[in-house]
Amino acid sequence: MSTYYKNTSVFFLLLFLLFSTGVVCGQDNHSVVSTFSICARDSATGELGIAVASRFFAVGSVVPWAKADVGAVATQSFANTSFGGRGLELLEKGVSPDEVIKTLLKDDDDPERRQVGIVSSDGKSISYTGPKCLPWAGGRSGRNYAVQGNILAGENVVISMEKAFIETKGTLADRLYAALMAGENAGGDARGKQSAALLVVKANAGYGGYTDRAIDIRVDDHAEPFQELGRLLNYAQMNYSWNEAWTLFMKKRSEEALPHMERAFKLAPDNAEVLYDLAIIQLAAGKKDEALSSLEKAVKLNPKLKRQAAGDNDLQKLQDDRKFNKLIK
Repeated sequence: MSTYYKNTSVFFLLLFLLFSTGVVCGQDNHSVVSTFSICARDSATGELGIAVASRFFAVGSVVPWAKADVGAVATQSFANTSFGGRGLELLEKGVSPDEVIKTLLKDDDDPERRQVGIVSSDGKSISYTGPKCLPWAGGRSGRNYAVQGNILAGENVVISMEKAFIETKGTLADRLYAALMAGENAGGDARGKQSAALLVVKANAGYGGYTDRAIDIRVDDHAEPFQELGRLLNYAQMNYSWNEAWTLFMKKRSEEALPHMERAFKLAPDNAEVLYDLAIIQLAAGKKDEALSSLEKAVKLNPKLKRQAAGDNDLQKLQDDRKFNKLIK
């Protein structure tokens, strides 16, 4: 073989390697949101959510988009982030997920390298993978879910995610996290791991009932993002119940609030502030003895709460109680 052909072969080999890692035409690795994700809906609660992971910094700031009672959109692989907001706007107008994809791609400047997953509030779904997404790339979808990924270890990543989501019991967040872990255990992102995120939306489920952000957690840069996301999720699920309880309590619906607050306590039995608010809601629901017991435990865990309790109007019914005054003395 001549030197010319040898050099030409080397040149094209290098060009292929550069393209396959995203370093070509001014693009670096951070231009490619190579990732695996799942968009999903819980048919029982109406919750919508997304879980995503990648060898990419702060993937949660790019891929997941969701709106309560509307839908969830994951935009990745040379991601066009406008697909998130525009996709949700179209879903809110009643456009089906497959028609949303067609509309988004119609005027896009690089449709063959986009990857998108969509689930609507009625459970319809679609997973689109452009023919020029970096391999392995593809997705699967069914009633209430859409799974997709690119630059993956192989097709088994999305197959495993689909299986885990369908078979896992529990909350939508539990099932999303199980799918994400199944994808990682099947090989995940072929380049490794760096960040992960999980989002669940439900009408009025955010703090004070003012937003739909029931769970919104991110791990932007971590050696073990899946482990860290799991740790945050345990706290976030407790916080979700806590928010629901407090929102109902503020609306003078204490008896409805109590089961949510009791669930928060079960998820975090050693959290002093959870016990404190449990005491408040128990008292409002007419359970004075239980309230005093919870408050006693809270103060034992965090003595600084004594001062707060002494001037808390929500505990006013205890002001003349001997046990209460001894507790806050």
